[in-house]
Amino acid sequence: MTAGSFSSDGAGGHRPLPQDHEAPDFRNLASRLGPSLFRKRLQRQADIAAQLVHQSEGPLVIERLVPVDKIIAGFLRATGLHRRGFANCLAVRVVEREQPLANLPDVFDGFRLLQLTDLHLDLLPGLADRVVELVARTPHDLAVITGDFADHPAGFFHDCLDDIRRVSASLGRGTPVSLGNHDILEIVPHLEEAGLRVLLNENIIVQRGGEKLWIAGIDDPHFYGTQDLESAHRGIPQGACAILLSHSPETFDEARHYGFSFMLSGHTHGGQICLPGGFPVIRNGRCPARMISGPWEHHGLHGYTSRGTGACGVAARFNCPPEITVHVLRSKM
Repeated sequence: MTAGSFSSDGAGGHRPLPQDHEAPDFRNLASRLGPSLFRKRLQRQADIAAQLVHQSEGPLVIERLVPVDKIIAGFLRATGLHRRGFANCLAVRVVEREQPLANLPDVFDGFRLLQLTDLHLDLLPGLADRVVELVARTPHDLAVITGDFADHPAGFFHDCLDDIRRVSASLGRGTPVSLGNHDILEIVPHLEEAGLRVLLNENIIVQRGGEKLWIAGIDDPHFYGTQDLESAHRGIPQGACAILLSHSPETFDEARHYGFSFMLSGHTHGGQICLPGGFPVIRNGRCPARMISGPWEHHGLHGYTSRGTGACGVAARFNCPPEITVHVLRSKM
């Protein structure tokens, strides 16, 4: 359930890294990310692979010594709740909402932006089937993914590559995505070979009727801290409508400073295992509580934090249904 789990089998088991990683074109990735952030990224990846650091913070720092996810999974099995929790993970809902943006060109009024996030595809057998099915019957103009394709935070992503390819094919080539704290740089060429457009502190332009909408994406701000909003915003005219893909909502103030209109995030899973009424037991993210789930606003910046499409660490959800979100953009406030 937490960002620091090494589980990839739903029971908290720590599987070793695969030995067949193909070295990507690091020169290309270093150029895109920038030498300083590239070195920082690789050092953090090496540290977590060697278990020298842990992604959990605050009261959950105990996970450096105690396999919390394994304990939770064991409790759910002992109480007979694991099957219900797993079924809840696959009960993905399509959430459709309207999002007015003051500077959205009129030609984009009604533009349907579909958001997936926190798939963690190697944790949940059957999730890719569910996602592909829902995407096929959900009208949208563009899809985005805001990070965490795999569950193993140290880099074991090979088990879910086939599912990534299937999900990507359902979304269409060129789908913009950002990386999360469970995504290592080595996954980038695999994502792009599958047809996704990884935004490493970069942006792209969507055109319609002669008008432009910018989509920017930053690298993971939560654990790796390799986001660069200045680079992500580079080339976007002042006052233009720009949407930021940020895995975690904790970049809310930076996004406002750079003039983004709308920020899409995930990472928190909305708590994943919540008390009745959807009150999260754990708030995973350095941001105000109001930004843990759903729509929010910060000094003119509109934001939305998805509860996530998959689950993390423990294959269970309670009082916090997973979602695919369709943001219907509106040009009138």
